[in-house]
Amino acid sequence: MVVPGQAAAHTGPFASPTTWREWMQFIDAEPPRLPGPGPWTLQERLDYHSRFVILSTPVMDKISLTLRRLMILNRHHNGTARRGLMISGPPTTGKTTALQQLGRSFHLADRARHTDPGERLPVVFLSVPPAATPKMLVSELARFLDLPIAKTMNQARITDIVCGALRDLATRLVLVDDVHLLNTRTRAGAETSDQMKHLSERIPATFVYAGVAIEASPLLTGNRGAQLAGRFKMVRNPPLAYGSTTQRTAWEGLVGGMESALRLTHHRPGALTRHAAYLHQRTAGRIGSLSALVREAAIAAILDGTEKITKRLLADIEVDQLAEQTARPPART
Repeated sequence: MVVPGQAAAHTGPFASPTTWREWMQFIDAEPPRLPGPGPWTLQERLDYHSRFVILSTPVMDKISLTLRRLMILNRHHNGTARRGLMISGPPTTGKTTALQQLGRSFHLADRARHTDPGERLPVVFLSVPPAATPKMLVSELARFLDLPIAKTMNQARITDIVCGALRDLATRLVLVDDVHLLNTRTRAGAETSDQMKHLSERIPATFVYAGVAIEASPLLTGNRGAQLAGRFKMVRNPPLAYGSTTQRTAWEGLVGGMESALRLTHHRPGALTRHAAYLHQRTAGRIGSLSALVREAAIAAILDGTEKITKRLLADIEVDQLAEQTARPPART
């Protein structure tokens, strides 16, 4: 059985958490900040901008509120048809970040309510493996929990052990990323989808799935898809638009939040926000692309000694290929 309080300290970069120890390191990680009041060394500021801040968006707020209501709805639910949540959107729109931040917030809130948690793990995080089978899926959960699973154990036995452990650990939130990898048109994908449904019926927890364009994936087709669609709400996490006044205000607030977190000696407040429309055109409203562009620009400004982000500097930095393709104007005929 795992003992979450014994996770070792971690100071290096983080991978996506695949074990409870990695999850606890993610939970306990300090937010990005510079050590002390300064002056800071060049390396300290480079490290700071390589991590940077995570800012909330209107969609993230909506996801958080929806999940809170669902968890209250499921709190004393007896039976199999617990309600769940799906987060769907294009790549690089912040789905995994939203999923992990939801889990972190709930985990910290649960810790505050239980001053002596003992063997307690309120949240588990799982990424669907490529070409997953039912046994692979439940074995990933067993690996996350650090359970002693023998190679000779069959799927049913591993499932019993995992479900028993999650009940003993009072797990209340199960986060499943990359569900778009499940192709229910294949036998293995369909059986893995059934395994996920089976787990949600045996574990008294709220399940949250995240993936790319789930509504258009095979996951929601056929009778299996109808069952899933009948139990899960869906919140779409598209790129941020820039058409209406409300949309522009939200985007400019996001850019302004990133700008206020910069630590550049010659950067004037508001200089980045003035280019909000340009940044939206470059990144197509994708949060991941925006964050990468601003962080790389800050690092470039530190390395070249200018210590400020200008439109010329932004133009010299290439964005990811997806944002580049989306932002490219249509070809003339």
